[in-house]
Amino acid sequence: MQGFVHIVDDNATFRKTIGGRLEQFGYEVSTYPSAQHLLDSLPSDGVPSCILLDVRLPGMSGPDLQDRLIELGSTLPIIFLTGYSDIPTTVRTIKAGGQDFLIKPVLSDQLLQSVERAIAHHSAVLNLKHTRDVVLSHIATLTPRERQVFDFVIQGKTNKEIARAIGGSERTIKAHRHRVMEKMQVQSLAELVSFAARVGVVAFDNQQIP
Repeated sequence: MQGFVHIVDDNATFRKTIGGRLEQFGYEVSTYPSAQHLLDSLPSDGVPSCILLDVRLPGMSGPDLQDRLIELGSTLPIIFLTGYSDIPTTVRTIKAGGQDFLIKPVLSDQLLQSVERAIAHHSAVLNLKHTRDVVLSHIATLTPRERQVFDFVIQGKTNKEIARAIGGSERTIKAHRHRVMEKMQVQSLAELVSFAARVGVVAFDNQQIP
């Protein structure tokens, strides 16, 4: 899987060496000599990418940059690089969502495997976000009554149970249910429930709508 790698390190030789190595394997690369340089040209997280980030940097440290990126809502996985074995820092960065923590000098195979895992993870995050956006856009087209029926349907309620809960005939509920399936662009109840579960959609409080 190809993708974009952002390298943040104050050592120009290291940036050039690692960047060239990754480009040989088909990755696009951008390099930054400091955390602030990356913030000044904040990378898009709209394409599968990751950040190779040195722990010790002039000015803002790697872990501090991680905190700032989290505040900004970045979803880019971070692979930390350091010349020193620092267990407390390792624990802190991993707990904060760091993808990996590598000790310099890094073997090519180890680096490539870590980058591949990070970009695969980010690709999965982007796919889930896209699915969620699509599902939510479909939900937004539902009328209040259809949304109410939707909530009951994803709970596994039958037409009879829904009719008893919100009023109306089973035939009317069936018609609402059919429109829900059409608007959500799904072919089966299982598909509807799967979409709702994958994107974290939960049923609203089902109050009767007059």
